[in-house]
Amino acid sequence: MEVERKDGRGANQLRPMDHSRNVLNRAHGSANCSHGGTRVLAAVFGPKAGTKKNENPEKACIEVVWKPKTGQIGKPEKEFEMILKRTLQNICILTVNPNTTTSIIVQVVHDDGSLLPCAIHAACAALVDAGIPLKYLAVAISCCLTDSGQILLDPDKLEEQKMKAFVCLAFPCSVHSVLPEGSATAGGEPVAHGLITSLTQGVMTVDDYFRCLAQGRAAITPLSNILKKKLQSQSANNQSIAG
Repeated sequence: MEVERKDGRGANQLRPMDHSRNVLNRAHGSANCSHGGTRVLAAVFGPKAGTKKNENPEKACIEVVWKPKTGQIGKPEKEFEMILKRTLQNICILTVNPNTTTSIIVQVVHDDGSLLPCAIHAACAALVDAGIPLKYLAVAISCCLTDSGQILLDPDKLEEQKMKAFVCLAFPCSVHSVLPEGSATAGGEPVAHGLITSLTQGVMTVDDYFRCLAQGRAAITPLSNILKKKLQSQSANNQSIAG
């Protein structure tokens, strides 16, 4: 039985998405990203000289600070902070600025579901705005599994609370990869076929997980196109202003 979504969307339909760069004056890079009612602000500071704690003569260090909308950071926010850090470590070229630290501050403005994908997109856009070298962009999506076994993409907060299980997936978007030609492969497979991040909550079967993976991957192509168009249009605007 199909679940009727409150906002009238189909099971595979995503909410309107928008983001803008260079929204903060004092940050080296910044971005504001929204997925429907969910909105996240990200700021990048660095690269700056590494501290003794983060010293590494061979590669740069990525530091993530997650700030909730209100109150103190709790266990869920700590988990998101750790997952976001690992995701960004995967997409950044850490050997370009060794022995430095780049800090990404993530401020949750409003959480109406699918918060982690929104934060990943905001952080990626802020890194691009700061000129941090990336292997590729990360494109993320959330999937929810209903009690009847139906999969809903990009759930809002109410849908997340009612669902049997939840998974967040992040894929590489390597169309504008800066890696040398032929190196953007892993085990003979293109990077675009890979998976950067996978976070699951609740209980689901292996078959259900792979169904989520297939539907999430199918939605990534149009989502990637939206993100790239936004980044390209803003880069063109910045260049015309500078000119």
